[in-house]
Amino acid sequence: MDTALATAPPTRPSTVHHPLPSGPQAVREARRMAGRLLAVHPAACPHDTTEDILVIVSELTANAVQHARPPYALTLSVEPGRAGIALSDASPALPRQPDGRGPLATRGRGLEIIRALGAELFVSRAPLGKQVIAVVTWAEH
Repeated sequence: MDTALATAPPTRPSTVHHPLPSGPQAVREARRMAGRLLAVHPAACPHDTTEDILVIVSELTANAVQHARPPYALTLSVEPGRAGIALSDASPALPRQPDGRGPLATRGRGLEIIRALGAELFVSRAPLGKQVIAVVTWAEH
């Protein structure tokens, strides 16, 4: 799969769909796969945005591991000016809305962090669960 990513023209979206392990190691694996895709096309995404995308991947995956059920899968699509990050899980339960936790809370702020990084969030129900999707955009140079 890496060869296909490396030869894809930089103007077309580069997409990877990767099943994740069912335990806490899913976060590390999701970040690793996202980092590999982003490294293949570094000109498509500014460095600061790359770092934000990796945080978003980590937060989405950690939320799934904490609140949903496996199987989990990461789908990441990157093209100049935009990235879509989707985390699939087998739980039909939708993410909870923020409950007004204070700024010093140590849990329950993942989706707020994702929004603070400028991502739009969507949830798509699936026959066997859902996808939580974050879309990040940036100005092309």
